[in-house]
Amino acid sequence: MFEYEWLRRRTFRLPRFAGGVLALGALAALYACSAESVLRPDVDVGVQTGAVQGAGLQNIVPAAPIAMSYPRLLPETSPSTFMPAEEIACRRELQRLGVSYRDLAPIDDGGECRIDHPVEVSGFSGGIKLSPPATLTCAMAVAVARWTKNELAPAARMRYLSGVNTIRQGSSYSCRRIRGTSVASEHSKGNALDIMSIKLDNGREIDVRRPGFFAFRQRGLLNTVRAEGCDYFTTVLGPGYDADHKDHFHFDIKNRRNGYRACR
Repeated sequence: MFEYEWLRRRTFRLPRFAGGVLALGALAALYACSAESVLRPDVDVGVQTGAVQGAGLQNIVPAAPIAMSYPRLLPETSPSTFMPAEEIACRRELQRLGVSYRDLAPIDDGGECRIDHPVEVSGFSGGIKLSPPATLTCAMAVAVARWTKNELAPAARMRYLSGVNTIRQGSSYSCRRIRGTSVASEHSKGNALDIMSIKLDNGREIDVRRPGFFAFRQRGLLNTVRAEGCDYFTTVLGPGYDADHKDHFHFDIKNRRNGYRACR
């Protein structure tokens, strides 16, 4: 996606004037997503990776980030004391699905930029890693885990005779709005994940960008997992939809009227 917004916190004191400048810059950075027109639902766009180097992706995180504020670890003394029953049940489902995760402290960055009960997901069943770990709502984590287990892993085994080693993601929680609108991005609620590439156990790296004309296996895998994603997410966007999604899959669980799903 073209969302280069990263939530940063100061780690040292600044003069008031300098702090004000940084604050204005942070407000301006909240507008980094896109929607075409009223003829389609508002959808998020994600971070672009630029070029793919060798078997791996370029580092999409700034070279010298300023004290990223996530993850915020949940205090050891409050595992589920104030957690609603549905959140506790959701974590039981994560455990049943074999998800590697840990609870984080509540996130509240103002407005709709918040997750009351966030989790940091680092892997899925079958030893599949998520890199870097993603900060999500538990509900989104369950959706990604089910899609990975039921669609991605079987499709990779069928087409490449190999398991999935690592899912490389480009954006999970991020406080921002959809570019050109006042609508909060689903990333700002922890309900979205951008997937950039898939690394298999045999060492092959499958770039999500549109494969070449003769890349039949790669095209088949990507088409399958993208189409089947509509059973797990309410938004599935990727290469071929528009220029903003040419290098990644955007998945989210945005709640729309009448159960409408944007799968393009």
